[in-house]
Amino acid sequence: MSVINRMFAVLLAVFVCLGLVAPAATAATVNGYEIDEVSSLQVVVNKHRKLNPQSYVPSRMVRIQGQSLRAEAADAYKKFASAAKKAGVSIVPVSGYRSYNQQASLYNNYVLQYGQETADTLAARPGYSEHQTGLAMDIGNPGGTCALDPCFANTPAGKWAAEHADDYGFIIRYPKGAEATTGYTYEPWHLRYVGTSLVEDMNDGGFLTLEDFFRLGAAPDYP
Repeated sequence: MSVINRMFAVLLAVFVCLGLVAPAATAATVNGYEIDEVSSLQVVVNKHRKLNPQSYVPSRMVRIQGQSLRAEAADAYKKFASAAKKAGVSIVPVSGYRSYNQQASLYNNYVLQYGQETADTLAARPGYSEHQTGLAMDIGNPGGTCALDPCFANTPAGKWAAEHADDYGFIIRYPKGAEATTGYTYEPWHLRYVGTSLVEDMNDGGFLTLEDFFRLGAAPDYP
């Protein structure tokens, strides 16, 4: 490092200490996982943690029966669905990646139907949706039985997901009884890919939500 560069580094450090210059923002690593960087497989998105940037579009997307997921999640989903089929359970992808504009359209439709208070428990506001990360997939039964309804949990696809999703790196992101933590009603059809390592750590500690595992606090409402 040159003398000039050393002097600059020292001056910068002094300015940061004096509050004259803000320190460079760094992504948060908690329990060994990166949870702030939008491209991280373990990024946490909820009503207190919006996507940054909100215009984010994942790279390396893969199409699955008309839906899209990030490559890592898509590979895991294919194995998950294939194993289910071998066990006699058919699972279909219902909704994967959604862009900011697609989420805005969906959310606004819910607001028109149910009002904003109820809509906020059913769908994320644009810029706050896991679907925009390319790591979330809503699943269903081929015949549409209990589609996007809590009774999905009692269908063949719902039971398979509850018992085996974690084997492939997925969690039921909005579990039953955690509404006050996640801010959303129970969604047994909503799978979120986080990777097998994080799933194992969550299971070992008995954690059902990302909020609890990373000690982020509940996110029942928007700020």
